[in-house]
Amino acid sequence: MKKQLFFLLLFIGSSFTVFAQEYKAFKVDLSLGYATPTGGGEGTKAGLTFTIEPHYRLFDELAVGLRFEGAALARVNNTGNDDSDAKVSVLSSYTATGDYYFGKSSFRPFAGAGLGFFKSASVSLNESTMQNGNTEIIPGETQFGFFPRVGFETGHFRMSGEYNMIKDGGYLAAKIGFFFGGGKKSK
Repeated sequence: MKKQLFFLLLFIGSSFTVFAQEYKAFKVDLSLGYATPTGGGEGTKAGLTFTIEPHYRLFDELAVGLRFEGAALARVNNTGNDDSDAKVSVLSSYTATGDYYFGKSSFRPFAGAGLGFFKSASVSLNESTMQNGNTEIIPGETQFGFFPRVGFETGHFRMSGEYNMIKDGGYLAAKIGFFFGGGKKSK
């Protein structure tokens, strides 16, 4: 029985190696992007994201990884009188990811998703807090979140769009970046 289990595991492991013949197994993405918060609130919304994401290709079409992302999101409500206010939120996320690649040409579109933990902290400013010299700091909270994404890779360039969903809102992000490793194997 032990020999049969050993040979079964050896067969499964070697089948992954056979499938991963065209692309290198390990890669690391670095991305920078524009983000905009979703949900309530009026006024101007803007933000910035930075992502580091190591991946391992199980086979050419499927990569799994971990995403470490920081996002700073701002919302400014300028009503034209003295009632202006602003809120800046900083989110950090630690998520497991999966991407499925369509095709094996040099232009590779993909669709993916991830789920994990998002930690937030906020600073809120309005006319009264600015006059008193006090800012309202809203302590961080960790929430479970999910994101679907689509994008493409060509060469070592990567572009993607994703919608990060958490209980208290979320954000849309458009990212550009590059990756190390993960290219075609030399023959």
